[in-house]
Amino acid sequence: MIALRGVRGLRVDQVAREAEASTALIYYHFKNRQGLLAAVVEFVSERAFGYADAPGGRTARDRVIDQLQLEFQDTDAVIENSAVWGELRAASVFDRELREVVREQTGRWVGDLEQAIANGQDEGSFAAAVIAEDTAVRLTALVEGLAPRWLSGLITTARVHELLETAVANELDA
Repeated sequence: MIALRGVRGLRVDQVAREAEASTALIYYHFKNRQGLLAAVVEFVSERAFGYADAPGGRTARDRVIDQLQLEFQDTDAVIENSAVWGELRAASVFDRELREVVREQTGRWVGDLEQAIANGQDEGSFAAAVIAEDTAVRLTALVEGLAPRWLSGLITTARVHELLETAVANELDA
């Protein structure tokens, strides 16, 4: 529902109707609208970690590129996740409780990418002088910035993949 109407348009009674459940049941499970939003953040995060998990058996460079590019796939689940994450990030600007939940999951994503970069440094795929944490923040911010352009059809999936591959080379090769 967030992917279709946004966070501001999310109403518990509509969620209950869509789920064919009572609002009391929704409140029982999630306590309030904030609890529902926190559950959404957890759901889309777990789904993203599932489809963006780079396959093993490849170089660290290839795994980092895969991890970023897998955020852009022409599938309903990835498109929906991207739209929902954009909405959640935007809403967290004005909502302190949501901000904390978004910050936690974003930190997890940045941390995973940071670790992948550090692994690449260990195997010699990336320059030793690269600061993995800073680079992970910049690359995830690039993904977040490209997402609205991609979702609105201003840029193709193939072009996003090219830009991400170039960004990895620019950021990680000294």
